[in-house]
Amino acid sequence: MTTETQEPQRRNLARPPFYRDVRVIRVVSQLLAVLVVFAIAFWLVNNLISNMNRLGISTSFDFLFGPTNTAIPYHGTFDPRSPVWQMALVGIKNTFLAGFFGVILASVMGLLVGISRLSDNWLVARLATFYVELFRNIPPLVIIIFFGFAVFTFGPFPIFSESWELKVPGSVNNFLIINNDRWGIPGFTATGALVGFWAILIFGVIVAAYVWLRRTKHFERTGQPHHRVLWFTGVVLASLVLAYFLTGQPVDMSWPVISENRRRVDGGFIANWGWMSVTFALGLYTASHLGEIIRGSILAVHQGQSEAGNALALSAFQRYRFVILPQAMRIALPPTINQYLNLVKNTSLGTAVGYAEITALTKTSVGNGRPAFQSFIIVMAVYLTFSLSISLVLNIVNRRLELESR
Repeated sequence: MTTETQEPQRRNLARPPFYRDVRVIRVVSQLLAVLVVFAIAFWLVNNLISNMNRLGISTSFDFLFGPTNTAIPYHGTFDPRSPVWQMALVGIKNTFLAGFFGVILASVMGLLVGISRLSDNWLVARLATFYVELFRNIPPLVIIIFFGFAVFTFGPFPIFSESWELKVPGSVNNFLIINNDRWGIPGFTATGALVGFWAILIFGVIVAAYVWLRRTKHFERTGQPHHRVLWFTGVVLASLVLAYFLTGQPVDMSWPVISENRRRVDGGFIANWGWMSVTFALGLYTASHLGEIIRGSILAVHQGQSEAGNALALSAFQRYRFVILPQAMRIALPPTINQYLNLVKNTSLGTAVGYAEITALTKTSVGNGRPAFQSFIIVMAVYLTFSLSISLVLNIVNRRLELESR
């Protein structure tokens, strides 16, 4: 028998039977696991539908088109005869507002606290440490309730009828209205069609983004300062002014004012105590965690980088701005994503202070007889969409910040 015929026979003899083949076992075990999961899910769903039918509860989503028969706090323009899906949109908007401004507050405060923790000034470093230890070790629900009742409802601010009205110097217009129920600040009101205004402004933002990229490439090619933030801001402001005048000035300034019966605030932007409680509480709570993340990320940057900045005669601000923080952000961004996700999901705790976010409104809807299963499926889908969107955007940024290995 030749060597050529012996080799295939050796391979056939060395191959184990299929029921002992590791590759076959892996595939079969995974298929069995998937089948078991689907079987359990099918059993649970079938049992749920059977129980709902037995209790006379509808399994459809037609309830979304029925009237809410519920008023929403601080949304006087909302009609209780409106369908449930419109109430859900209000809840989604309020959840977004609390999460968006909470993320901004947490990012700014977290950066300041993280840098302050490493300050050579004894008082600044100890105050930052006290802040971190205070907020990080208290449950966010307790902080929300503290802001809602100890700060606003029964706090130092006056009742609505005795609101503080801060005037613009040399004017009768109010710059700020403060009370324990809601705050009013200057805003804008539409006096004409805004389609053209927004079209020009959006086009300006796209042009500003293009300018940002061009300035970045110019810096990478020549090493000259890019000033991309100034260029971006300038283009956006120029677009805003251009859109304002080309479309016939469709936007006018709106100043907050107390109504004659002193029961409401008209004009401007109105922030109610529920939104402020949730936003401030979650922003400050999350900032205590972000501060530690940023502090650890700064310490992870090699000391030689700071010494190189000193050798170039950079000031402390320039050293952090151009040398330390850009490298620290590469380390800090992945855990920061988790903190942002937690903040957005924790907005559901706003129900404790009566804030009309999606969870609180859904609980009210279910209490009025709407099916709980379909209602909370929608709530979970909303939070899942928020979380996946944040993860997608920040993971793209994270990949842009990663060092490229050669």
